[in-house]
Amino acid sequence: MKMIFDVEAKPKFGQLVIFAIQQMLAIMAATIAVPMIIGNGLTPAAAMFGAGCGTITYQLFTKFKSPVFLGSSFAFIGSMLAAFAGGVSMSLGLLGLIIGAISAGLVYVIIAAIIKVAGVEWLNKLMPPVVIGPTVAIIGLSLAGNAIGDLTKGDVAGVDGVMLTSPYVALICGLVTLAVTMLCSTYGKKMARLVPFILGILAGYAVATILTFIGNWTGIDAIKVIDFSVFTSYMLPEGVVSLDTFFSIPNFTFLGAIDGFAEINLSYVLTIVVAFVPVAFVVFAEHVADHKNLSSIIERDLLAEPGLSRTLLGDGIGSMVGAFFGGCPNTTYGESVGCVAITKNASVRTITTAAIGCIIVSFITPLVAFVDSIPACVMGGVCVALYGFIAVSGLKMLQEVDLNKNRNLFTASVILISGIGGLTLSFGNVTITSIATALILGILTNRMLAKERD
Repeated sequence: MKMIFDVEAKPKFGQLVIFAIQQMLAIMAATIAVPMIIGNGLTPAAAMFGAGCGTITYQLFTKFKSPVFLGSSFAFIGSMLAAFAGGVSMSLGLLGLIIGAISAGLVYVIIAAIIKVAGVEWLNKLMPPVVIGPTVAIIGLSLAGNAIGDLTKGDVAGVDGVMLTSPYVALICGLVTLAVTMLCSTYGKKMARLVPFILGILAGYAVATILTFIGNWTGIDAIKVIDFSVFTSYMLPEGVVSLDTFFSIPNFTFLGAIDGFAEINLSYVLTIVVAFVPVAFVVFAEHVADHKNLSSIIERDLLAEPGLSRTLLGDGIGSMVGAFFGGCPNTTYGESVGCVAITKNASVRTITTAAIGCIIVSFITPLVAFVDSIPACVMGGVCVALYGFIAVSGLKMLQEVDLNKNRNLFTASVILISGIGGLTLSFGNVTITSIATALILGILTNRMLAKERD
């Protein structure tokens, strides 16, 4: 896939800012969702700051040669909740998140050291295109339910928490977003083709705003889509803070974790390590799949240059940095990869500027509130395209695979069915995701049938 802006490209300043905003919008919803799920003092603003710092750390380790954005990892949600289990204090729980991220990051550091010595050829043999292709497709397909679920959700709820927005009204806003995104990407002039997500989100947000105003004017709750209350107040850990306070310092995790040192003990540390370390091996598999997918999109082997050892170090250390500030271990984001594929903009400067933008936005309360106000249906419309591109890019890897051979046919079949079927394995607080499970089964199938006769 020929890029409009290659990895080393230097877009003009105005273009760079717009491209960075688009990347931020692509990754923002998922990045702020994790702290909202975990609660316990974690905030979207701090998670955004952590994601920005984690991404810059990754870029430093990869010598600015890999257009990858790191955001809050959903794979660690079970581990993060375990940090607060058993009635521990919030301070100790926050400290546990940092300890967990460090232990998981060290797994990446150790694997990176092994790969530095042993090379990466063994990994290419273990994960050929017939294994990686369907696995990448599963990454996109496994998110399909999230995209479709969001597509029919508005953000206006009643006093009892029940959503008032009609799913059909939300669907209209989501489909407008998707349609404008597709039309701009396909028929737009050069600039429009480079920022289809911004134009799509603006169009969907505009329709949602008009419908919400009409709903407020007529008293029809079903056509209200956007919850504008975030523009009058915004919830921070210490309570509702007026947006008159334009700048505010995010509630950094390390600040809340300081008091936890007075309560920490060896038993708690071991519990955290056991909860986080196995998940690191699961996310490692997704790390490889994401980088192989991006390599096929930009037509550069990132596992060779800057090298898998560097990408792992960047991801591992970046995850530690992200958790130190935002509480959430970071991981490579498929949404970012999809954005690169659709816009054909692989400029690392865009990724780095987006990371800096996340850091800046985290201090500006109205901007955090605006991001929070984008209704789920609008982001759902964008995600239909993003997740779809991830799935299709994985299937494209199968073009070079001979599916007339039983070995390849069975390998791809096992991965697709176990992944789409949602096969997961749980061991206490550790859950092997459907993606990792599918990849493991695919590797085992491929090796078991390695001696197929021609």
